[in-house]
Amino acid sequence: MNIVLELNMQEIKKIENKYKSYFVPAKSPYVKFMVKAPGLVITVYNSGKVMFQGEKSESAASEFGHSKEDTKISGKQENTIGTDEVGNGSYFGGLAVVASYVSSQDIEFLKDLGVDDSKNLNDAKIRQIAPILEKKIKHVSLLVNPTKYNEVIGTDYNAVSIKVALHNQVIFLLEQKLDSNDKIEQVIIDAFTSPANYQKYVSKERNHPQNEVTLIQKAESQFLAVAVSSIIARNLFLENLSNLSKEIGFSLPSGAGSKSDKVAASILKTKGMTGLETTAKLHFKNTEKAKKLAGIK
Repeated sequence: MNIVLELNMQEIKKIENKYKSYFVPAKSPYVKFMVKAPGLVITVYNSGKVMFQGEKSESAASEFGHSKEDTKISGKQENTIGTDEVGNGSYFGGLAVVASYVSSQDIEFLKDLGVDDSKNLNDAKIRQIAPILEKKIKHVSLLVNPTKYNEVIGTDYNAVSIKVALHNQVIFLLEQKLDSNDKIEQVIIDAFTSPANYQKYVSKERNHPQNEVTLIQKAESQFLAVAVSSIIARNLFLENLSNLSKEIGFSLPSGAGSKSDKVAASILKTKGMTGLETTAKLHFKNTEKAKKLAGIK
């Protein structure tokens, strides 16, 4: 569980004194210090934000006003950049990552439109409202198609570091796209790895955002900016899956279940490995399962 609080200097000093023996090095320039204690990780940012993680996060955060009844990590929605990715768990199709900026003027519009986490919306609803969001909300989208994905996985990137690179890049590009009147007060990533792991990989990237980045679990259900990104990313993924289906001549399913194995086996029999390389993420276990179904060693 992740809990993020805004604390004053006196409260931060209290954390520092209590957990000083558990300090660990912090690689991010935005982090004041990090604590790694049994069942608890605390990240204290220069901005005053403090993130509590681990099984003891609630008890540690309760010393500073957090209660179990709190339903949101942050009630703030405006002036927020939020990112999300879609396609990571699907064997077929590319990987779509989107960053969106939500200002105070956008909030009422988004709520009236019925914006929610894309996982709570059916594909028909997503295809309906995504084009509206793309026109109305400032955002940046990136899609890595399967051919490019397979090219870099196992060489320059792994399944986690490629997502770190894409989230980092869409944030960086969106910052460049915004004008001087667009104030950025927080940047939220729907967490797919730990903050420490994110920092390890992002330190290797060429471009870096100007603003502090916070990773929060299930952020798509808490922040409108992340929800917008999840919807646009889902639509982008679905469009890519549809286009690849037309090109390969098979209806490519989303996900990574047995249906994907059977379709992949059919592709192998008719198109060979080249057909899979252009439509699927080859490092998934589905590839070996498909080979067995197709009678290929």
